[in-house]
Amino acid sequence: MPDPVMDQVFLHGRTHSAWREKPVPDDLLRKLFMMTVMGPTSANCLPLRVAFVSSPDGKEALVPLMAAGNREKTRTAPVTAILAYDLAFYEKLDRLYAHEPNAASWFTGSPAATRDAALRNGSLQAGYFIMAARALGLDCGPMGGFDAPAVAKAFFPGRTYEVNLLCNLGYGDHSVLHPRLPRLSFEEACVVV
Repeated sequence: MPDPVMDQVFLHGRTHSAWREKPVPDDLLRKLFMMTVMGPTSANCLPLRVAFVSSPDGKEALVPLMAAGNREKTRTAPVTAILAYDLAFYEKLDRLYAHEPNAASWFTGSPAATRDAALRNGSLQAGYFIMAARALGLDCGPMGGFDAPAVAKAFFPGRTYEVNLLCNLGYGDHSVLHPRLPRLSFEEACVVV
Protein backbone atom coordinates (compact mmCIF):
# COMPACT_ATOMS: atom_id res chain seq x y z
CA MET A 1 0.00 0.00 0.00
CA PRO A 2 1.55 3.34 -1.02
CA ASP A 3 2.44 5.69 1.81
CA PRO A 4 3.01 9.29 0.65
CA VAL A 5 4.88 10.32 3.80
CA MET A 6 7.26 7.37 3.61
CA ASP A 7 7.81 8.12 -0.07
CA GLN A 8 8.49 11.77 0.73
CA VAL A 9 10.95 10.95 3.49
CA PHE A 10 12.84 8.03 1.93
CA LEU A 11 12.14 7.57 -1.77
CA HIS A 12 11.58 11.05 -3.17
CA GLY A 13 13.70 13.11 -0.76
CA ARG A 14 16.84 14.38 -2.46
CA THR A 15 19.87 16.47 -1.56
CA HIS A 16 19.22 20.00 -2.76
CA SER A 17 21.68 22.71 -3.72
CA ALA A 18 19.32 25.26 -5.32
CA TRP A 19 16.51 26.93 -3.44
CA ARG A 20 13.26 28.72 -4.11
CA GLU A 21 12.83 32.08 -2.42
CA LYS A 22 10.31 30.88 0.13
CA PRO A 23 11.03 31.46 3.82
CA VAL A 24 10.93 28.74 6.46
CA PRO A 25 8.93 29.95 9.48
CA ASP A 26 10.49 29.75 12.93
CA ASP A 27 7.57 27.69 14.25
CA LEU A 28 8.38 25.00 11.65
CA LEU A 29 12.00 24.96 12.86
CA ARG A 30 10.74 24.53 16.41
CA LYS A 31 8.53 21.62 15.32
CA LEU A 32 11.47 20.10 13.43
CA PHE A 33 13.62 20.18 16.56
CA MET A 34 10.88 18.72 18.75
CA MET A 35 10.43 15.84 16.29
CA THR A 36 14.20 15.28 16.19
CA VAL A 37 14.58 14.91 19.95
CA MET A 38 11.95 12.17 20.05
CA GLY A 39 14.35 9.69 18.42
CA PRO A 40 16.31 7.37 20.73
CA THR A 41 19.84 8.08 21.94
CA SER A 42 22.04 6.28 24.49
CA ALA A 43 20.54 6.92 27.94
CA ASN A 44 18.47 9.71 26.39
CA CYS A 45 21.66 11.79 26.28
CA LEU A 46 20.51 14.08 23.43
CA PRO A 47 23.84 15.75 22.59
CA LEU A 48 22.60 17.53 19.44
CA ARG A 49 22.78 21.33 19.51
CA VAL A 50 21.51 23.40 16.58
CA ALA A 51 22.01 26.94 15.36
CA PHE A 52 19.48 27.87 12.66
CA VAL A 53 21.12 30.53 10.49
CA SER A 54 18.66 32.53 8.41
CA SER A 55 19.43 36.22 8.96
CA PRO A 56 21.59 38.20 6.53
CA ASP A 57 24.11 38.83 9.33
CA GLY A 58 24.24 35.14 10.19
CA LYS A 59 24.75 34.15 6.56
CA GLU A 60 27.45 36.80 6.19
CA ALA A 61 29.32 35.25 9.11
CA LEU A 62 28.82 31.66 7.92
CA VAL A 63 29.42 31.75 4.17
CA PRO A 64 33.16 32.63 4.33
CA LEU A 65 33.69 29.59 6.59
CA MET A 66 32.36 27.26 3.89
CA ALA A 67 34.39 25.49 1.21
CA ALA A 68 34.13 27.34 -2.10
CA GLY A 69 31.69 24.80 -3.57
CA ASN A 70 29.28 25.20 -0.66
CA ARG A 71 29.16 28.99 -0.42
CA GLU A 72 26.47 29.86 -2.96
CA LYS A 73 24.05 27.10 -1.93
CA THR A 74 24.48 28.13 1.71
CA ARG A 75 24.06 31.81 0.92
CA THR A 76 20.81 31.19 -1.00
CA ALA A 77 19.25 28.57 1.30
CA PRO A 78 16.47 30.02 3.45
CA VAL A 79 18.01 28.38 6.54
CA THR A 80 21.29 26.65 7.27
CA ALA A 81 21.22 24.43 10.34
CA ILE A 82 24.55 24.02 12.08
CA LEU A 83 24.37 20.59 13.71
CA ALA A 84 26.78 20.26 16.60
CA TYR A 85 27.18 17.92 19.56
CA ASP A 86 27.80 19.00 23.13
CA LEU A 87 30.84 17.39 24.73
CA ALA A 88 29.28 18.16 28.12
CA PHE A 89 25.97 16.46 27.25
CA TYR A 90 26.29 14.25 30.34
CA GLU A 91 25.67 17.28 32.58
CA LYS A 92 21.96 17.14 31.64
CA LEU A 93 21.52 13.43 32.39
CA ASP A 94 20.38 14.14 35.93
CA ARG A 95 17.19 15.44 34.28
CA LEU A 96 17.12 13.46 31.03
CA TYR A 97 17.84 10.08 32.65
CA ALA A 98 16.88 10.85 36.24
CA HIS A 99 16.03 7.28 37.23
CA GLU A 100 19.73 6.37 37.01
CA PRO A 101 21.76 8.79 39.16
CA ASN A 102 25.12 7.41 37.94
CA ALA A 103 24.36 7.67 34.22
CA ALA A 104 26.86 10.47 33.63
CA SER A 105 29.68 8.16 34.72
CA TRP A 106 28.87 5.85 31.80
CA PHE A 107 30.14 8.55 29.42
CA THR A 108 32.97 10.20 31.33
CA GLY A 109 35.62 7.47 31.65
CA SER A 110 37.91 9.42 29.34
CA PRO A 111 37.70 12.44 27.03
CA ALA A 112 37.80 10.04 24.06
CA ALA A 113 34.84 8.03 25.41
CA THR A 114 32.87 11.23 25.99
CA ARG A 115 33.59 12.49 22.49
CA ASP A 116 32.75 9.13 20.90
CA ALA A 117 29.37 9.08 22.65
CA ALA A 118 28.65 12.69 21.71
CA LEU A 119 29.62 12.16 18.08
CA ARG A 120 27.76 8.84 17.74
CA ASN A 121 24.53 10.06 19.31
CA GLY A 122 24.76 13.52 17.73
CA SER A 123 25.16 11.88 14.31
CA LEU A 124 22.18 9.66 15.03
CA GLN A 125 20.17 12.77 15.87
CA ALA A 126 21.38 14.46 12.66
CA GLY A 127 19.83 11.57 10.74
CA TYR A 128 16.56 12.03 12.64
CA PHE A 129 16.77 15.75 11.86
CA ILE A 130 16.94 15.15 8.10
CA MET A 131 14.10 12.60 8.15
CA ALA A 132 11.94 14.92 10.28
CA ALA A 133 12.64 17.86 7.97
CA ARG A 134 11.57 15.83 4.96
CA ALA A 135 8.43 14.62 6.78
CA LEU A 136 7.55 18.29 7.40
CA GLY A 137 7.84 19.06 3.69
CA LEU A 138 11.26 20.69 3.80
CA ASP A 139 14.05 19.87 1.39
CA CYS A 140 17.54 19.31 2.79
CA GLY A 141 21.09 19.85 1.65
CA PRO A 142 23.34 18.19 4.25
CA MET A 143 27.04 18.85 3.76
CA GLY A 144 30.56 18.83 5.05
CA GLY A 145 33.04 21.22 3.50
CA PHE A 146 33.44 23.91 6.13
CA ASP A 147 35.89 25.03 8.81
CA ALA A 148 34.33 23.26 11.81
CA PRO A 149 36.38 24.93 14.57
CA ALA A 150 35.74 28.37 13.05
CA VAL A 151 32.00 27.68 12.72
CA ALA A 152 31.87 26.52 16.35
CA LYS A 153 33.73 29.63 17.50
CA ALA A 154 31.46 31.96 15.49
CA PHE A 155 28.11 30.39 16.37
CA PHE A 156 28.67 28.63 19.70
CA PRO A 157 31.26 30.85 21.44
CA GLY A 158 32.36 29.60 24.82
CA ARG A 159 30.42 26.34 24.48
CA THR A 160 31.68 22.78 24.64
CA TYR A 161 30.27 22.06 21.19
CA GLU A 162 31.92 20.53 18.13
CA VAL A 163 30.26 21.02 14.74
CA ASN A 164 29.38 17.76 12.99
CA LEU A 165 27.68 18.86 9.76
CA LEU A 166 25.60 21.59 8.21
CA CYS A 167 22.23 21.16 6.57
CA ASN A 168 20.62 23.71 4.28
CA LEU A 169 16.84 23.76 4.65
CA GLY A 170 14.06 25.20 2.57
CA TYR A 171 12.09 24.47 -0.53
CA GLY A 172 14.39 23.14 -3.22
CA ASP A 173 14.32 23.91 -6.90
CA HIS A 174 13.48 20.46 -8.26
CA SER A 175 14.09 21.56 -11.86
CA VAL A 176 17.88 21.51 -11.36
CA LEU A 177 18.23 18.14 -9.64
CA HIS A 178 20.61 15.67 -11.24
CA PRO A 179 19.41 12.11 -11.80
CA ARG A 180 19.55 10.04 -8.62
CA LEU A 181 22.87 8.26 -8.18
CA PRO A 182 22.96 4.47 -7.75
CA ARG A 183 22.65 2.78 -4.38
CA LEU A 184 24.19 -0.44 -3.09
CA SER A 185 22.01 -3.53 -3.18
CA PHE A 186 21.12 -5.50 -0.08
CA GLU A 187 23.49 -8.25 -1.21
CA GLU A 188 26.40 -5.83 -1.59
CA ALA A 189 26.02 -4.23 1.83
CA CYS A 190 24.35 -6.73 4.13
CA VAL A 191 24.70 -10.16 5.64
CA VAL A 192 22.16 -12.10 7.63
CA VAL A 193 23.93 -14.18 10.30
